[in-house]
Amino acid sequence: MRRSAPEHPPMLRALTLSVAQLGDPPILKVLLKSLAVTLVIFAAVGVALYFALAALADAIGLVAVEGAIVTTAALIALVLGWLLFRAIAVAVVGVFADDIVAAVEARHYPEALKTAKPVNFARSLGLGLGSAARAIVVNLLAAPLYIVLLVTGVGTVLAFAAINALLLGRDLGEMVAARHMDDGPMRSWLATTRVQRALLGLVVTGLFVVPVVNLFAPVIGAAMATHRFHGGKA
Repeated sequence: MRRSAPEHPPMLRALTLSVAQLGDPPILKVLLKSLAVTLVIFAAVGVALYFALAALADAIGLVAVEGAIVTTAALIALVLGWLLFRAIAVAVVGVFADDIVAAVEARHYPEALKTAKPVNFARSLGLGLGSAARAIVVNLLAAPLYIVLLVTGVGTVLAFAAINALLLGRDLGEMVAARHMDDGPMRSWLATTRVQRALLGLVVTGLFVVPVVNLFAPVIGAAMATHRFHGGKA
């Protein structure tokens, strides 16, 4: 009797299916839009920093050197980009996430698509802004812990991964659940699926660490969350 091939573990299956669907027009469109908006946000931050530094130099009586101001603003913007990319990128994708989730459901979960309620822009924006606020505030509050754990060598990395896995798990879960649940039931669902969502968040946090891959991480994460949501319900 011939044995069937073993199934991939659920998380690996969600990852492979999500990567395979990156070329779908709706998902590709969200990817390009989200990258463009993210770049515009960081460019605006750089410009604002330039004018702020120029104003500061003028206020304290320093002779403003154009090149020095531009270089300083660019360096600060790069540091902020490195620190805040995860928060901003996930928030931006959150605004467009409904299109990603709908595309995944259309291909893999057509029955769920029939009962889904598209998330309007106001709710998507609220979810995105909430995601960014949580990521920034929680990581700022955890900064002393990160600094203290530097002496351990790996403690800071582990703490950062654990905290952001929990945050990302919630963000990505909300993107999908919002299409199928009102706020009340969604809060109950979030409370009972912390472990599963944290594992998803840990995988996506790892994707953010890999150069180039991190550009695709928010979109892959939203697609993976869709597979985990419907797989978990099944």
